[in-house]
Amino acid sequence: MNEYEMQWEKLLKIKTAGRDDSQADPNVYPYEPTSYNVLERLAASGLIGKRNMILDYGTGKGRVCFYLSYQTRCRSVGIECSERIFLAAKENKNRAVSGSRTSFVLERAERYQVMPEADRCYFFNPFPVEILQKVLGRIYDSLYENPREILLFFYYPSQEYVSCLMTQERLLFSDEIDCRDLFEGNDPREKILIFEVV
Repeated sequence: MNEYEMQWEKLLKIKTAGRDDSQADPNVYPYEPTSYNVLERLAASGLIGKRNMILDYGTGKGRVCFYLSYQTRCRSVGIECSERIFLAAKENKNRAVSGSRTSFVLERAERYQVMPEADRCYFFNPFPVEILQKVLGRIYDSLYENPREILLFFYYPSQEYVSCLMTQERLLFSDEIDCRDLFEGNDPREKILIFEVV
C-alpha cells in the first residue's frame, strides 16, 4: 500500500487495502479495491452529490462507499455476496467517519432488489457478464416502477462488459472519465464509462 492510500485509510478510519482471492470462483471475482486516485476523479466529476444514493456492486470491504459518502455526502449501499468480506465492511462501518451514510447488504447481486431512491451504481468488474445482465434487469425494473435519472459507472471495464453494455437498448452511453494518466503503462482500460439508463 502506497503512502497516498495509507493517508486515505487513516483519514476515513477504514481498512480496505490489499487483494483477496480466497473467495474467488467463476461467479465471484477476487476482492480488489478501486484506487483512491480513481475515486477522487469520480468524486470530482460532479455526477454524485448529497442528494444521490449510490449502489456499489461487489463492494468488498466498502472503500467506494466510504470514500464517496465522505467526499460527496451521498448515501451509499454496498452489495456483497461473501459473508467474510461483508463482515469486514460492517467492521469498517463501525469506525468509519462516513459510516452513518453507508450501509451494506449481504446478497447476491442478481437477487438484490434496487431501492427506489438509488440513482447511481458503481461496478469494478465484480462478476461475469451473465450476472451483469441480470443485475441490469433489476435496475431496469426499478426505473420502470420509480422513474428517475439513473447513472451507471463502470471502472476498468472488460471487453465483455463493454460489448454487453453497448448492445443494451436501455443504456445510453453518456461519457467517460479518463484515468490513464494516474498509472504507468497507458492502459486503455483505465477509465470509467458512464451510462444513463433510459
